[in-house]
Amino acid sequence: MKKLKIPAPPSGPVPWDKAFAMSMLADMLRIRRMEERAAELYGQQKIRGFLHLYIGEEAVATGVLRALGPNDNIVATYREHAHALLHGITMNAIMAEMFGKQDGCSRGRGGSMHLFDRANRFFGGQAIVGAGLPLATGLALADKLSKRQALTACFFGEGAMAEGAFHESMNLAMLWQLPVLFCCENNLYAMGTALARSESQISLCTKAASYGMATVSVDGMNVVAVYDTALNAARQVRELGRPVFVEFRTYRFRAHSMFDPELYRTRQEIDAWKTRGPIHTFTARLKAQNSLNEDEFLALDAAAQAEVEAAVAFAQNSNWEPVADLMRDVHTLSEQQSSATSVLGAA
Repeated sequence: MKKLKIPAPPSGPVPWDKAFAMSMLADMLRIRRMEERAAELYGQQKIRGFLHLYIGEEAVATGVLRALGPNDNIVATYREHAHALLHGITMNAIMAEMFGKQDGCSRGRGGSMHLFDRANRFFGGQAIVGAGLPLATGLALADKLSKRQALTACFFGEGAMAEGAFHESMNLAMLWQLPVLFCCENNLYAMGTALARSESQISLCTKAASYGMATVSVDGMNVVAVYDTALNAARQVRELGRPVFVEFRTYRFRAHSMFDPELYRTRQEIDAWKTRGPIHTFTARLKAQNSLNEDEFLALDAAAQAEVEAAVAFAQNSNWEPVADLMRDVHTLSEQQSSATSVLGAA
């Protein structure tokens, strides 16, 4: 197994005022505590099905979502809890959805991988690798044709760049000059295969640039760099009305999913990457410049944990969907055949 070269942890002063820096730290803590609690609940079989945790990657969602607006469209992968939370879906609705309860954002029918909220312009939660890319391209096309002033941010992993949907979407987005911010969360292993073992071209920006669009790569463990890069990229998409590709070099500290035996990397590698953890490195930088003290950090952490426990209580007390409603929005083949027969008979 080839040993990965791990960059030095993010360091240096944080160029933000205290209030903004504290709010960014608070969001990363909210994500981390929600994900940790979800892992516990999965072990207790309160959450069923699949569960893909975002622990270690908090800086990406936090930095990018803060650079966007509530009217922008978000399309994400099955590792989407953080993106949903920071784009307006309440933690209550997210937790209830993971519990399969009807107060969840998808009425309990989607679960962890299919968070959806049209009102907040959050369009999934896609379970299929690369499935969000053509959806994002279509949303951007719809906005352009209707002259709606917004961009579509599409999150996907580096594994999706081996899919045909990636190349088709990149081509059409550039060909039609669509306002899409392509956000590649490169955590190095896709589902469980190192990038160099599956791709002949491991420079992700080179792949994206082949379609003629602007590209940039940034340290996805550094929330300051993520925010600045996302802000500039989003501004370019809005002003020029054309797509931009951003690679966020990040790392997940937990397995791909709760079923992953994690045989493709070592514990030593994971521990080494944890020294670059986005929460503790950002906290250390703030403390070094006297913008944060331990009591303030503990208060933010306590608030995050209180929000999580309130969401868990909400999910536990939420109702299951009534049996009478289980067939709602479900169309059987016989119904479709009957409908088709009626149409043909009328013709």
